[in-house]
Amino acid sequence: MPLKNLMISGAVALAATGAALADSDEAIRMPINEWTGQHITAHIAGTLLKKAGYNVEYVTAGAIPQFAAIAQGDLDLQPETWSNSVGAIYPKAIESGDIVIVGDLGLQPREGWMYPPYVEEMCPGLPSYEALYDCAQVFATPETFPEGRLITYPADWGTRSKDVMAQIDIPFNPVAGGSEGAMIAELKAAVASKQPILMMFWEPHWLHAEQDFNWIEFKERDEECQEETGQSREDACGFAQATIRKIVNKDFGEKWPGALKLIEDLSIDNDTQNELMLEIDNKGRALEEVVAEWIDANESTWNPWVESAKAAQE
Repeated sequence: MPLKNLMISGAVALAATGAALADSDEAIRMPINEWTGQHITAHIAGTLLKKAGYNVEYVTAGAIPQFAAIAQGDLDLQPETWSNSVGAIYPKAIESGDIVIVGDLGLQPREGWMYPPYVEEMCPGLPSYEALYDCAQVFATPETFPEGRLITYPADWGTRSKDVMAQIDIPFNPVAGGSEGAMIAELKAAVASKQPILMMFWEPHWLHAEQDFNWIEFKERDEECQEETGQSREDACGFAQATIRKIVNKDFGEKWPGALKLIEDLSIDNDTQNELMLEIDNKGRALEEVVAEWIDANESTWNPWVESAKAAQE
């Protein structure tokens, strides 16, 4: 889908929204990364900033290179920053104060092993990972029997499932998915025929708006789970989970205090992003159309954020 660089003049924004003049008439520059969920968050944020009277410019930028641009002041706002994809510059820029964390976005990302809910009837003890030791043959195929079959991420995505499986000595055979599309097709086929299936997957994703899935539960730890080491059959934490935060450059709050207030209030949950991704990625609808539809249907949600932003401008 083509990404458009948008810059709306203050006069046009005023005419369209009736908003008061924003603190600065400079465009707030927001990076557009490589995945649909971030496009949705950025365009929701951008649309609401325009309603508050701000100029907005969308700039295509890589998920890692964007942090140098934010730290240097060449980009201003990233409303969806995943903690597991930041590189070396980001933590240094946080420590130096060149990048400021505004707060959590509201998304609850998850990666791990998931299965359709009906599988719990076939494997008592789920969702605990410990149930898999007794139920491995439920998930077996002729190629893996007597071990179960666990579909992992494609081979070029890394070895996370294999790393965990080796430590906890679980009687499953890891089989790499061919691609995201192939994994989804296999999930859908299993659900259609009510067959057991266990797969490494993630959320947010549009698939969760179309079908319910349950997650294998591991033991909780006070500290962050270390996937590569320190796990055992008796004490498995599974997979490290990301956090998703809103960040700005160090000058953002001074230049646009009203915009900062709006971004502080901005919140998007998994259900919202899953549903919008379903419309875009699965049904082929245009990003701008889907975001505009959500804006029209959810004024009671976002209007307080815009009004608070306008009040902070005064």
